[in-house]
Amino acid sequence: MWGTRGRQARRARASMENSESARIGLAAALGIVAAGGNLLGGYFVVRKEWPRRFLQYFLALGAGYMLAVALVEIIPESVKLGGQRAFRYVLVGFFLIHLFEHTVAPHFHFGEVTHDEELLGLAIHAFFDGVAIAAGFLVSTWLGAVIFVAVFLHKLPEGFTVASMVLASGQGRRSAIRAAATLGGATLLGVAMTSVFEGQLQYALPLAGGVTLYVAGTDLLPEVNREPDWRMALLVFAGVAILLILQRLAGA
Repeated sequence: MWGTRGRQARRARASMENSESARIGLAAALGIVAAGGNLLGGYFVVRKEWPRRFLQYFLALGAGYMLAVALVEIIPESVKLGGQRAFRYVLVGFFLIHLFEHTVAPHFHFGEVTHDEELLGLAIHAFFDGVAIAAGFLVSTWLGAVIFVAVFLHKLPEGFTVASMVLASGQGRRSAIRAAATLGGATLLGVAMTSVFEGQLQYALPLAGGVTLYVAGTDLLPEVNREPDWRMALLVFAGVAILLILQRLAGA
């Protein structure tokens, strides 16, 4: 009897390990896709002058969706993992990006010509994008998937912004693509580090939640609000609605 129980326990552990390995692999694959979003955004700038309106649509949809993901998915899951202390790490993540944007990379705006040092600020964002994706998948495939969509929606504007910045500084197209690739690399680094230090998930997930909340609420929404267009407001609501519809369809 004890031998049978031991075999069952080993099988259960092996199944859990295989499932976790599969989720980490999926996180890595989608991290690469998200990084590709940066390159695609940079490619748009290099190959064609895209109108600002195109960028604003992505920002509006992404802002609503990211806020919903942070408040409805990431933060509640963080509390399940770490209890009420998770809110402290949400605050740390929120104000960590706030600190960077007001010291290292001041006057940050998506889609506009920015200062060279703002590449570092964008890279910090991109790193935590990877942290969020990997942490989400380590909790569940559902959480990882909805976080990936949130990340991908603002990857195009990120790549667009950094490539525009490089071209405006007088550098060539190759430099613009390399800058976009740097952001993609930062995302992959975030995925890799979170996967390696998966034992620290109770800290990584709420930190990523705080960063997501900050980027959506203080970077994306203000940019959307600068455009006095009712369609922008509808796109923000549409972003929220997309997550709620996905939740209903998935039974989450």
